Amino acid sequence: MGPYVIEWLNLLVRLLHVVAAIAWIGASFYFIALDYTLRPPKDERDLERGVGGETWEIHGGGFYRVEKFRLAPATLPERLTWFKWEAYTTWLSGFVLLVMLYYLNPDAYLIDPAVADLEPMVAIGVSIGILMVGWLVYDGLCRLLEGRDRLLALILAAVVIGVAYGASQLFSGRAVYIQVGAMLGTWMAANVFFVIIPGHWDLVRAKHAGREPDPRPALRGKQRSVHNNYLTLPAIFAMLSNHFPMTYGHQYGWLILVAILGILVAVRHFFNLRHQGRTVWAIPAVAAVAMAGMAVAIAPWGQAAADGGASASPVAFETVHGIIEARCQVCHSEHPTQEGFSAPPLGVTFDTPEQIQAQAARIEQMAVITTAMPLGNVTGMTQDERDTLGAWIRQGAKLD
Repeated sequence: MGPYVIEWLNLLVRLLHVVAAIAWIGASFYFIALDYTLRPPKDERDLERGVGGETWEIHGGGFYRVEKFRLAPATLPERLTWFKWEAYTTWLSGFVLLVMLYYLNPDAYLIDPAVADLEPMVAIGVSIGILMVGWLVYDGLCRLLEGRDRLLALILAAVVIGVAYGASQLFSGRAVYIQVGAMLGTWMAANVFFVIIPGHWDLVRAKHAGREPDPRPALRGKQRSVHNNYLTLPAIFAMLSNHFPMTYGHQYGWLILVAILGILVAVRHFFNLRHQGRTVWAIPAVAAVAMAGMAVAIAPWGQAAADGGASASPVAFETVHGIIEARCQVCHSEHPTQEGFSAPPLGVTFDTPEQIQAQAARIEQMAVITTAMPLGNVTGMTQDERDTLGAWIRQGAKLD
């Protein structure tokens, strides 16, 4: 299968993943907001029918009256809309992307020899193991600590922190973020498959059998639905993180990841409170200050000078060109020679001296400061070579 075909498969699977995720996230946001805006019905007849809450909404040029039953209506309707395929499609397409990008090219994306010199199959096995064991730990804690939500939240936060740190000792910085995001996404999809939908089926079967449904599966499903709502923004960031090497390329990338995930959970909490009629502006204010503080804390200002400064002896472009040709040009060329690439990433090419000079700032950010490139250091760029590139750039990135 050629690189061109692989890229088309990548495009189609990624598009499917994004579309399904939008549908899933939209449903999650809507139904949690709906639950929080329900009010007790005023009509006694609605109470007698078992309606626990209702709300009026306006959208798309019309009014809607939405009712939620306390447990189940007396008679089930002929048509019942289920929300599950969005979750399943999102996870399945996401796992296919994980296989295509990280498991089929572990040396480029998953493994960084500077972190841990793992055999490809070992790294892949550990990655899959984190997804499986992570779910078992999460599900077990949810069942063990049922009804003790705050303690559960603290312990789950500790689990995420532990996984982020552990992954940072095994995988490349980029893979750490994807691994944690994949774990969260697995929790969310497994919640739907193993808890929420089975709980729904219990309700439906009970009504069909003419007996009163057991409320416990419904309550457990509601708990997991709320969990999914809080995990949504962290999972989205983790999946988009490969666009931000300033985060995963930092030496404390795992800690930055944890901090951003925590901030995003707080942001989601703000909106959930707001849906309940409580607007706590302190939450987004603190989140904004925390994000700004982190941006300042990890900024590379002065880092380049600290890592070598302007060299006393000028660096010849010929030396720089040799490094770029050996370490970068295998991907960043009109005709890449690196396996799996049919076109230069982001259209960035280093085929001519002028192109290298024009991309000097990008080279400094990606290869010198964050060391995010080459991907997985697949071409073996050394620290001395990174320092040489940095010195040349700080001397003015001259071609003579």
